[in-house]
Amino acid sequence: MAVMERLRAPDGCPWDREQTFESIAPYTIEEAYEVADAIERGDLADLKDELGDLLLQVVYHARIAEERGAFDAGDVARAAVDKMVRRHPHVFGDAEAADWDAIKAAEKVARRAERAEAGIAEPAPSLLDDVPRPLPALTRAEKLQARAARVGFDWPDARLVLDKLTEEAAELREAAAAQDADAVEDEFGDLLFVMVNLGRHLRVDPESALRRANAKFTRRFGHIERALAAQGRSPDTATLADMETLWAEAKQLEKNET
Repeated sequence: MAVMERLRAPDGCPWDREQTFESIAPYTIEEAYEVADAIERGDLADLKDELGDLLLQVVYHARIAEERGAFDAGDVARAAVDKMVRRHPHVFGDAEAADWDAIKAAEKVARRAERAEAGIAEPAPSLLDDVPRPLPALTRAEKLQARAARVGFDWPDARLVLDKLTEEAAELREAAAAQDADAVEDEFGDLLFVMVNLGRHLRVDPESALRRANAKFTRRFGHIERALAAQGRSPDTATLADMETLWAEAKQLEKNET
């Protein structure tokens, strides 16, 4: 906090002084992803650094809030502690077990009461209200679906989701054939949404699955580049057929290794 206070002082760093909640929010999200990446790679030394970078983001937001007279880093820490204690009455109190849904529902009621007392108007509450909008789209889709499933708005099994997937793929094909750009985007989104739902039914995290696919693509494309380099060539001078042959070779090598 002292370092951040110094950076944002009148004679501190010009760049740091001009930052706002909004301008650094993308960096906060990026740092969270870098933490996840270090964990996925099993690099604990890198994880230490990335956790520090993420902590710095918390400090940054807290400092801006303190300058505006809203709250400070101590308030942030106390709020986290209070929440953990409140949500674990079976650990910090006499309850047999924590009813998380009931506790969170009570917290929502309390927050609404506080906002109403402060004169802040709110729309009618929805079951989906507390699914954060800034989440990555795939993650938010999964959370929206899971929330709706709590009240029974869900397919009973994965087979029906697969049927819906086929239906949405056909609709996307029709939109593409009609060259309707708006409809294509709409149907493409529907297809992704159903894919997320399928993942939920199959207990597959969409973000994790896509990261795995990204890593696979990167690994196999790297094989293409290395193989071409050994021939004194590069991807931009190779034909698609050449690269597809090397891609198949990379897949076979991975199969042999397993």
